[in-house]
Amino acid sequence: MRKSLTKREIVKKKPEIDAIFKQGKVYSCYGVRLRIARNGLPINRIIVIPVKHYGNAVQRNTIRRQIKEIWRNEKHSFNTGFDFAFVVYPRKAVSHEQQKKELTRLFKQAHLYQQD
Repeated sequence: MRKSLTKREIVKKKPEIDAIFKQGKVYSCYGVRLRIARNGLPINRIIVIPVKHYGNAVQRNTIRRQIKEIWRNEKHSFNTGFDFAFVVYPRKAVSHEQQKKELTRLFKQAHLYQQD
């Protein structure tokens, strides 16, 4: 099984990112704001955006990798056809497990799981 995200699963083009921010619904928890928009594709796609003043490059890349890993492990149980934009704000460092609990709660709040 592939451990990384494929190129098709990552949103990169500015018009697509803008569409997520214009049309997407917003869900948030402490330190993370999630925007979800339909994409009309048979797959889900993701982008993680730390805000401009979020630490140094190492901290930004670490949080980006953490969120992508949590999303990658949960994506098999999501409904398909959505774009996810995670906007990450600075906060005190939390463990990977705590981050996973908060994001899972956020996914449930957004009714993304197939059984919802």
